Amino acid sequence: MIYREYGSTGKKVSLLGFGGMRFGNIDNQEECAQMMVTAAQGGITYFDTAPGYFQTRSETAFGKGFAELRRLNLPYYCATKTFKTTEKDLRAEVEGQLKRLGIPVIDFYHVWCITSLENWQERKRDNIIATLRKLKDEGLIRHICVSSHLTGDDIKELLMEGVFEGVLFGYSAYNFRTREAAFKAVQAKKLGAVVMNPLGGGVIPQHPERFAFLKKDGKGIVGAALEFLWDHQDITSTLVGFQNEAQVKECLAAMNAYTPRSAKELEELKARSSASLEGICTGCAYCVGSKAASDCPQGIPIPKYMDAYNQKFLSDKPTAIKDRLAWHWSLDTKKAAECTACGQCEKACTQHLNIIERLREIAG
Repeated sequence: MIYREYGSTGKKVSLLGFGGMRFGNIDNQEECAQMMVTAAQGGITYFDTAPGYFQTRSETAFGKGFAELRRLNLPYYCATKTFKTTEKDLRAEVEGQLKRLGIPVIDFYHVWCITSLENWQERKRDNIIATLRKLKDEGLIRHICVSSHLTGDDIKELLMEGVFEGVLFGYSAYNFRTREAAFKAVQAKKLGAVVMNPLGGGVIPQHPERFAFLKKDGKGIVGAALEFLWDHQDITSTLVGFQNEAQVKECLAAMNAYTPRSAKELEELKARSSASLEGICTGCAYCVGSKAASDCPQGIPIPKYMDAYNQKFLSDKPTAIKDRLAWHWSLDTKKAAECTACGQCEKACTQHLNIIERLREIAG
């Protein structure tokens, strides 16, 4: 196992992390705990969950797993999250989580799922920063972190505030261009950087032909997709949402067989990805914001809608676009209908995508 510094916290965590969102049999908590034991015996020390995963049952499963890790004298760090903002609600949340997790302190505590800078400002109005610092001073949490779906310069702006010690964000061979600006803030603020959805939420293994450019030395697509991330020196840990023990062992085997690329080789690989990802919005955000001639006149968050539209290429589910909008971006299809077809976004699009047509299709 490879271990990397988590920002400037003084802690080292495993480059392969355990995500608690996708347990295949959450009702069998002993089985879930055994998965954690297998992971820890293979060297995994970073375990991430949230109160919304399986209606708190993921945290309960983690509690059973952590008890076993302590019995076996295996090291671990716990990360979890909160949507709460007021001091009363946030304190109650933390106390409930500590009880479910069976631990005295949470190592990495995340403000959960920031989807826009406006959303972050709303949470700050409840004085969330002061409350988190108070909880830290009281020894209930150790490090204040954030989980974000922001892209481009927005995520960089969030991280440059200097509030957080670490960040959790989606990053994979499927959408790597959308979050590259985050690494500038990670470097500047010396943050821990944990990535979720390293397999694109299952997109990559479901479409191995599109991501064949990742493969090397005859390795499988899962291992190849993880190695692509491990080659990024600014990534502290990669979370895999394991469904069963076999998947844990598969990823541990990939780590044990990992041979790093050079920085030059990694950049060459990214350049080769363009042909394989043709037609898929890369989230560069040139269509809106400071990089475009001007913002969308209707205020449509075009990159978010185009990200959702990607699911048409990458998923067989008829509801995939709407699901992506709702669960990843907290949006519906209505705003897309406000497009006036002015063409400003399409002129700025570096991929020459038919954005207007895609917005109409989303709006129905």
